[in-house]
Amino acid sequence: MSNTSEQLFQRAQRSIPGGVNSPVRAFRSVGGTPIFMQRAKGAYLYDADGKQYIDYINSWGPTILGHAYEPVVRAIQQRAELSTSYGAPTELEIDMAELIIGMAPNVDMVRMVSSGTEACMSALRLARGYTGRNKFIKFEGCYHGHADAFLVKAGSGLATFNIQTVPGVTAGAANDTLTAPYNDLDAVEQLVQNNKDEIAAIIIEPVAGNMGCIVPRPGFLEGLRAICDREGIVLIFDEVMTGFRLAPGGAQERLGIRADMVTYGKVIGGGMPVGAFGGRRDIMECIAPLGNVYQAGTLSGNPIAMIAGYTMLKTLRDEPGIYIALEEKTRTLHEGLNSVLAKSGRPYVINRLGSMISIHFSERPVSNFADAAAADNATFNRFFHQMLSRGVYLPPSAYETWFICTALSDTDIDHTIQAAADSLAAL
Repeated sequence: MSNTSEQLFQRAQRSIPGGVNSPVRAFRSVGGTPIFMQRAKGAYLYDADGKQYIDYINSWGPTILGHAYEPVVRAIQQRAELSTSYGAPTELEIDMAELIIGMAPNVDMVRMVSSGTEACMSALRLARGYTGRNKFIKFEGCYHGHADAFLVKAGSGLATFNIQTVPGVTAGAANDTLTAPYNDLDAVEQLVQNNKDEIAAIIIEPVAGNMGCIVPRPGFLEGLRAICDREGIVLIFDEVMTGFRLAPGGAQERLGIRADMVTYGKVIGGGMPVGAFGGRRDIMECIAPLGNVYQAGTLSGNPIAMIAGYTMLKTLRDEPGIYIALEEKTRTLHEGLNSVLAKSGRPYVINRLGSMISIHFSERPVSNFADAAAADNATFNRFFHQMLSRGVYLPPSAYETWFICTALSDTDIDHTIQAAADSLAAL
């Protein structure tokens, strides 16, 4: 453990609640002291004492091309000289919107915001305004940001802290939130029938990343699409994690499923604080100033975030080989981890799609939040610290997916696999 990190954490707790600005960073799930980072480059993080780690968080997804990707850094530096914010429109916002629309299927218009939480919150409000209905369906273990309506069985950070009822969220907000198990189409049908003509939207992570990586079963997303078409419900894909990562067009392209609306987060800012929501023209035209559904933000379309995201997304669009490389790296990692876990004698499940992957110490398949919660997460916590001591930085929670970047080398993957073998032997 970094001595400097321990000192910084003690200092941070005096001025920042829990010593961190986002709960999962506190290491409460895995135990121990969080590591304070000083810099990052490519596939590596460097802590406050200069120790190097192979990074499998990648800022929770957006650094697809690795940390401090030079074209993005240069673009930010050049744009910052012109000012960091205007509070007025710029041509760059148009360029960004056109780029997203050109890459993502079924997106006719885009509104920029400042975070993934804001994108999901705004998309739900718009779906309610468009349909004239109030209720919506989300899935247990899916996290759509910390807006009140979404903090019901929200997985990820809430699951990490075992928070089931969130103080400050009113009963009224929670009452309009209907929940179903992920991958359970019958449960969705039952909710729809019990709330006939009252449901505005179904929002889902098309590939879940907040209970580990959970892949949709064949027919599940297709079934949701059919229900939404039949009942006049807006289908929202939360692609804060999957957007532009699983394919140039995100999960919609990768899985071949059409959503009515899509939300994005930090990936469209190259890791900068940013978000966006987009979708069908008839829905998007209901947002102010065209329609009566209000949404606004001084920093929406911030030029620094826009140029960072534009530079990265343009690279992803123009170099399709990136996705082949990501797939190969993740497959190699998967095969290596599978080999060492099989030899360990411990029950395990590895879930993967594209460059998202997770390990669950479980005796049964993990296809929803209940499965993830029933796994031996205490073993994961010990595994996390063993890997950390060997220079491999995993997400500090069993309820998070791992993310792979293009900067990860064959040597890094080999080191990770060997670290996993040594870590399992030490448990």
